[in-house]
Amino acid sequence: MTSENAVPESAASEAAEDVAVTRVATGATAEDHAAIAAGLVDESERVVVLTGAGISTDSRIPDFRGPQGIWTKNPGAEKAATLQNYVAEPDLRRQAWRIRLDSPMWAAEPNPGHRALLRLERRNKLHTLVTQNVDGLHHAAGSDPARIVEVHGTAREVACLHCDYRDPMQVALDRVRQGEEDPDCPDCGGILKSATISFGQNLVPDDIQRANDAALACDLLLAVGSTLGVFPVARVVPLAKQTGASIVILNGEATEMDHLADVVVRGSISKLLPIIVG
Repeated sequence: MTSENAVPESAASEAAEDVAVTRVATGATAEDHAAIAAGLVDESERVVVLTGAGISTDSRIPDFRGPQGIWTKNPGAEKAATLQNYVAEPDLRRQAWRIRLDSPMWAAEPNPGHRALLRLERRNKLHTLVTQNVDGLHHAAGSDPARIVEVHGTAREVACLHCDYRDPMQVALDRVRQGEEDPDCPDCGGILKSATISFGQNLVPDDIQRANDAALACDLLLAVGSTLGVFPVARVVPLAKQTGASIVILNGEATEMDHLADVVVRGSISKLLPIIVG
């Protein structure tokens, strides 16, 4: 993720916080708000979903900046997520490969949140599933790959920074297990990294265009598990709002765009998303 395109998620603005608190403080429960959101889903025909790290925490994949976040507990991991550092420092790459070996991602399975979105697809309501996540759990849940836009890439594959080589990540990890501390590209000898978008690395323009086009075409946008502070992908929310689409936001905490939502649902994604999608 480039420093320009991947602005760190921050606390919600005071305006957004005020609106969200007002909606939640009316005496209605989170389940009540989820039921209202479910009514909007029932009325919709072209739902675009945007997911962030929050949908995968119940699969035991930590987020990045939360109290138990990957970068909170290991600042060196955030340094390795910057392309310039990764390319320039062999020791950092060796550390990154060791971290990849033990990633909780390899044992993670889709949770009820991921499976709920598959039900939305089977109801013929899902237009596009845009995800900021690199864990591949939407694929593992059975969502149609043609509907998924992974704007930050995937950690399930390895890619060369110098040529078009690409392979399943486990191919490279097997080389690490066999003693290669910093495996190079088998085709050109270049530097390998996960096929994710690092800070300082350009996003794929076609992916961003697909996300924006979907936002403009939808009649409901459902944002799940993101504080909506990372751009340009978070821009899909105001884009959808501008075309008259309904906006539903489900997250464990306030987001920077709660003030744009028709319904804000605050609480457990695994518990509440199945209610919302029906």
